[in-house]
Amino acid sequence: MMRPRIIPVIITAAVSASIFFGGWAIYNQVAVAAPLEEAVKEIEGVVSAKKPIMNSEQVTVELELSTDANVRTIYETIAANGKDVFGDRKLELEIKSNPSKQLDELWYASLFKVAEAMEKKSYSDIPNAMNEAAKAYEDVTVLTEMDETNVYITIKDSLSAKYVVLPRTPVQLEVWSNA
Repeated sequence: MMRPRIIPVIITAAVSASIFFGGWAIYNQVAVAAPLEEAVKEIEGVVSAKKPIMNSEQVTVELELSTDANVRTIYETIAANGKDVFGDRKLELEIKSNPSKQLDELWYASLFKVAEAMEKKSYSDIPNAMNEAAKAYEDVTVLTEMDETNVYITIKDSLSAKYVVLPRTPVQLEVWSNA
């Protein structure tokens, strides 16, 4: 009986694995991520977009938005256009911006109330908290929107905009031990 040689078997396994995984990585970048990146760049309000980063749980898209962008519409457009690519993975937008000091101060001033509203799932308190905080600043507008997955907050002044996307956690049904 002939014994297989160890070195040729190891080399064959290594070459096969590198071809398989290398081919998958090239396919993922060329056939999946690149077309998605181009589609994202064409959405109204998107100034620039980097190639999406995809793993087994989520797809992260890094964006730079114009000051007149509607972040909810952009999110919904990416989610609709990328449904075949994402599958069941969660879409996460990483929005790069340079908000003015005034916008950052407004956000941090309202952060406790917004965090409390998110924790209590009383989402209708968020617009009130943001508008109340905005009263202390001149020429600042606040837009809050919501869909089934996220809460979107846009804070604008005459020079810049700050975009915040807060993920909603769905209400989970619990099993009662005494039921």
